[in-house]
Order: sequence, then structure tokens, then C-alpha cells
Amino acid sequence: MAVETIKGAAGSALPHDSSTLHVTGQATYTDDIPAPRDLLHLAVGMSDKAHARICSLDLSAVRAAPGVVAVITADDIVGSNNCGPVVDDDPILAPGLVQYVGQAMFAVAATCVEAARRAVKLATIDYEELDPILDIRQAIDAGSFVLPSETITRGDSAVAIRQAEHSLAGSVSLGGQDQFYLEGQIALALPREGGDLFVCSSTQHPGEVQHLLAEAIGKSSKDVIVECRRMGGAFGGKESQAALIACIAGVMASHTGRSCKLRLDRDVDMIMTGKRHDFLIDYEVGFNDDGRIEGIEFMFASRCGMSADLSGAINDRTMFHCDNAYFLDNVTIVSHRCKTNTVSNTAFRGFGGPQGMFGIEYVIDDIARYLHKDPLEVRRENFYGVDERNTTQYQQTIEDNMIHDIVDELVSSADYH
Repeated sequence: MAVETIKGAAGSALPHDSSTLHVTGQATYTDDIPAPRDLLHLAVGMSDKAHARICSLDLSAVRAAPGVVAVITADDIVGSNNCGPVVDDDPILAPGLVQYVGQAMFAVAATCVEAARRAVKLATIDYEELDPILDIRQAIDAGSFVLPSETITRGDSAVAIRQAEHSLAGSVSLGGQDQFYLEGQIALALPREGGDLFVCSSTQHPGEVQHLLAEAIGKSSKDVIVECRRMGGAFGGKESQAALIACIAGVMASHTGRSCKLRLDRDVDMIMTGKRHDFLIDYEVGFNDDGRIEGIEFMFASRCGMSADLSGAINDRTMFHCDNAYFLDNVTIVSHRCKTNTVSNTAFRGFGGPQGMFGIEYVIDDIARYLHKDPLEVRRENFYGVDERNTTQYQQTIEDNMIHDIVDELVSSADYH
């Protein structure tokens, strides 16, 4: 008897809902929406200083440039000048102090993209430069943090390391990454009756864009409608930071009463918006002749940039994932969320987890090198157990632990030895 394939059953092939539109080019992204008759195109004037007070901002040449219709600064934001998703520490437009190269200071609306982008370069700005903090170690030494440091402990790591047969200490750093989404940051804001706004935003979080934009223009959330047509990839880069683009477009639309579109060039996008957090990781570990970890201390310090953004949850996840597949009995994990005069880093696929896993895997390899052992042997020695050694540093019991079976199968199927 023939078995009929049930549509949607596990194991059956299902096309992506938008796959035909994507591969035929019919998918409508924000920039594909037909332009309203009165559309204004926006560009952003960015700081070229990492840390400075704005002593004067002369925009007379900007306003007089061909095609320019309006210019806004922080003074033109009638509501809350903030696009921070958790902490109100991330201004839409810099209110007299710039904290990273690329920070938005003002926005220009013009009749075409070229006119707007030419006009922003005509500003005359007088800065009082301040000492910047640019790297992680510098921020730690200065006690510069966007959020309080956090610590997780279990057992007595210091005693365990001291009493272990062997110990190692070291430091490793890992850089960030840019999300490089296929569609750049973009928002189209359309005025509606009574000062309401309809906004097309390339965002992973339409609700957050709605709330922040409503607060910026002094309205209720019900007065702002946000639609995400597509994201064109995002990978975390549009979870919180799309709000900045939408808020600038929305504030300008509210200010002028005309439709406004802000589409960042790729180079501007990569300067203005945040990346995966880069980290500095210090460690000290004690272990026996077999490579089993008996005590470990980690210091994870991330470069968060000028504001908190989502750094709290990201760094928490680093602390929760730095065990990876390994039981850490006596452990101390310290997490610093460093404030630097650099772009505010943000969500990126993995959300802090990869940085934590990177740390413990580096330690495992360090132990293997020291003992002249196969790294896989050391990894197996430290794997979580099935009925014992199966509780995480945050007190979760590991259930259905399959790491031993998976590794055994892979060692065999890959002819590892």
C-alpha cells in the first residue's frame, strides 16, 4: 500500500512562504514602495569625533543648500530624545555631547537623495574634544561601564585552582562582526490625519519602533502604526537599532508634515550602527593529569560602546554559555559591560553565547597543549555527565544529555583517529 505524504508532516519539503517572490525579484522591500508625491529624502550629519562637546553647530550653509527643505537637531524633538531599548541613554540626535564617531547630530530633508547627502557635509561644527575611552582594558581600568558588573559563583574556585595538580592563566580577545544584512537600514514615514504616522521600517521589532517613535513625537503608541514589509536579513542588527532610523524619519515627517524616507548608504550604515560585541577574556584554571577542570575563573569584558542597548542580556548570556558542554564544578565568572566612546554594539546571531563558548573552548585547547593530549580527550573528560556532574553553574539540571553518544558516533563516522 502506497504511503501518501502528508503536507506539512515532519521531514517533508516545504518552500519558504516568500521564496518565489524573492527569487523572481517581485518581493517588495521598503525602498521598492512607490514614492509618495511629496516625499522628502533624508541624510544624517554625523560626528567625526569620538568624545566631544558641541560648542557650536552652524547649519546655515546646510539650510541654504540646493533642494534642502528642512533641518532638525535635538532641539526639534518635542518628546523624548531617546531610542535606547532598555535604558534611556541613547539619544536620537546628540544633545550637545557626541560619544562616538558616526553619532547622529542633525538630519536634513531634501527633494532628492543626492541633495540631502551633499548638504550634510556643509555644516560648520566647533568641538571641545574630551578624552575618549576606546578599548576594553582602558574601560576596565577607568571603571567605565554602561551597566553594573555581574558575578556567578559555585564552590570555591580559588581553593580548587590552588590545590589542583596543574594550573594555567591566560587572556584571549575576540573581535566583533558586522551583521551586513542584505537590505540596509531604512524607514519610510508617512503622515496621517491628526498628526498620526504610518511607518514602514526594516526592523525585527516593530512594537519597539512604535513605542520609541511615539514617545519622540509626543504621541501615544496608538497614534503610530509600524509595518515591516521585509528585513532582508537582519541577524540582530535590526532588533534595536532600526529604531534610530525610524525615529529620525518619523520626527522629520512630524516636523514637516511630509512623507520622509531615510535610507543609509552601506558605508554610513556600518559607521553609525552597532556590531557583535568584541570581548576580552581573562582566565585561570586548575586541572588534574587527565585534563579534568577542578576550578576555573573567568573574566568576560565586552566593549558595549556608548550606550547600554541590549548589552545586559547579551553579556548575561555569555555568562550562561561559557560552560558550553562542560561541567564546571568550582567556578567564578565575572562580567564587565564596558562603556567606550565607540558605536553602541547590539544583538547579533547567538546573542553573547558564542563569545562564552569561545572562552571555554580556548581554555580546553590550552589544557590539551599543556598536557600534550588530544584536545578531544580533554573535552570528553570534561563533558557534562548523564546522572551526575549534570548541573550548570546557574543551577539547571541537564536532561537528555546526548553529547557522549553524538561524539562517539562522529568519532566513528569521521574516522577521527
